[in-house]
Amino acid sequence: MPRKKRRKGGKDDANRAPGRRPVWSGTLAFGLVTMPVELYSTVSGGSSGLRMIGPDGAPLSRRYYSERSRELLEDEDIVRGYEVAEGEFVLIEDEELEALDPDRSRTIELEMFVPHGQIDPLLGNSSYLVIPREEATAAYRLLVASMADSGQAGIARFVLRDRAYQVALVSGQGALRALTLRYPDELRSPEDVGLPEPEPADLDDIEALTRAMKKLETEELDPELLEDDSARRLEQLVVRKLKDNEDVLEPPAADDDDRETDDSGIDLLEQLRRSLDSGNGLKA
Repeated sequence: MPRKKRRKGGKDDANRAPGRRPVWSGTLAFGLVTMPVELYSTVSGGSSGLRMIGPDGAPLSRRYYSERSRELLEDEDIVRGYEVAEGEFVLIEDEELEALDPDRSRTIELEMFVPHGQIDPLLGNSSYLVIPREEATAAYRLLVASMADSGQAGIARFVLRDRAYQVALVSGQGALRALTLRYPDELRSPEDVGLPEPEPADLDDIEALTRAMKKLETEELDPELLEDDSARRLEQLVVRKLKDNEDVLEPPAADDDDRETDDSGIDLLEQLRRSLDSGNGLKA
């Protein structure tokens, strides 16, 4: 069976700061301008901290298995297949996918600039921060400022995880952000989901609706309104249970030979208190 080949990190990986792992690295290009860049996800991950664990407190992991043999598979055993009929697949290798778009597999090539307002927000999918390599910082800053002043967004095409995307590059907060775009035929219209035909509205209802909206008008959005109340209540529940030592599963005691001389012996509640005091962790 063909094996899925793994790419190894390049020489730049050794210089990357801990915790900063790009989802893509390559070249941003337009005209005669090229600059090496990396893409980082703008989403930091879930805020609840919940994990699936077994009854003994051991974390669980998901594994792929063959529906035919019921055997667990390792990463190197997994390949991609294009289903041409029920149960019939054509195997596709990573190199073959890259060869379908060889000139752009490691390049974000800007094809046009359009007014930012012409990009329908509904087309937005995932967003990434575009960060330059050190040698391209000056050119990057100039591009960020120029796009901000002109109100233009760059439209490009590139390959991420073996899939080609249309992407919009926009300037904001002193950086470039790449927004992968859905294709228009992927979107449902109001008519597709059965929006009723409009009917004449009562004037009294219109006035009542207008008054209700006026009462809620504000000049700007308060960021505190976007706080994740569910996550905050969950964190408060965790703090209470830790204080009461209720439903707390502690890791098994390590052998003397395996004990580490770091902070692993610090009480969990003390760690939470420190996090709360610093303002970077759970909120009481």
